[in-house]
Amino acid sequence: MDVAERIRANSASLPHGGTDASLVPAAPGDERMTLNLFFEERDDRWFPGDRHVRPVLRRMLLGKSWISGQRRVFLNLCAGLDRVGIRYRVNDYGYIRKHPNELACIIGRPFVLDWFEWKNPLLLGVAMYNHPVDAPGHLKDLHTRTILVPCDWYAQMCRPYWPHIEVWPVGIETDLWTPTPTAQKSIDVLLYDKVRWDHERYESELIGPIRRHLEASGRSVEVIRYGRYNEDGYKAALARCRSMVFLCEHESQGIACQQALSSGVPVFAWDRGGPWQDPAYFPDKVRYEGGVSSVPYFDARCGRTFIDTAGFISGWSDFWSQVTAGGFAPRDYVMDNLTLEKGALHYYGIAEAVMQRRMR
Repeated sequence: MDVAERIRANSASLPHGGTDASLVPAAPGDERMTLNLFFEERDDRWFPGDRHVRPVLRRMLLGKSWISGQRRVFLNLCAGLDRVGIRYRVNDYGYIRKHPNELACIIGRPFVLDWFEWKNPLLLGVAMYNHPVDAPGHLKDLHTRTILVPCDWYAQMCRPYWPHIEVWPVGIETDLWTPTPTAQKSIDVLLYDKVRWDHERYESELIGPIRRHLEASGRSVEVIRYGRYNEDGYKAALARCRSMVFLCEHESQGIACQQALSSGVPVFAWDRGGPWQDPAYFPDKVRYEGGVSSVPYFDARCGRTFIDTAGFISGWSDFWSQVTAGGFAPRDYVMDNLTLEKGALHYYGIAEAVMQRRMR
């Protein structure tokens, strides 16, 4: 039974009752602690437990659901823990309430903190608040907790509020996101449109001009829009395409981009830098000027970056020449830094350090 099946098997559990979550078997002689993982994407809305019913009804009405970034983080963490043999419980609220000295790892949304009075040491994140200013006033002790964020620039933004920040990127399923032989590729460029704000403006200033330049250069282009595809469709698109142009204002990790890299697809990424410009916060609520990135995990093996349309046009020929010459090795970067196993061991190391600090 894989982790997704274990989650479904426990989906009828109530937050205040707990579950009999099965454990991943440990290797003989393994004395590592068992992790207590808690992941919830949504709170109850109309009656206790309806958070489990709503996704089922949605799937019945609309078909297979899109996997959110938060759920992908949780699933990949569990898959990595499976591979390295680290045991864990999933959403076993009954157990954690009876064992207040054990670490509770709350990966999902922070409303779980309001379900009962947690007595346990906590490891929080990476799916917490978008910014510390969103944390409600009654959670006064968050500055004493260890909180995970996915990348360095995000950590720098949050650290003035939460001093015990740790950077943790989840691993990528490298055995699922694998390269397709070049001879089987039929499309030159996958244009990945994840422009989230002021899309009409950027369609005129960035997306449209980039597409027209590619087509004028004789390149075939396939467009994919964030939130309008499922993973199977994205995987098939990567299998068809020789390269990817990635358009996003900023990323805290950039799992979709890293799935492309794992698939051996070089990326030309819009990386404008500058302040964090999420319009829900900027410029009135939060001003972080430290510099954001759309590719926080990236090096020369992965591809190239550009700042604006002019930078794309001036840099495209060199990027494409490297693609056709086989000059990039994006999968090597992922294998060196972002495998499921590396992510799981990193997470466990942080969890272990939290407990060691508590015992000092």
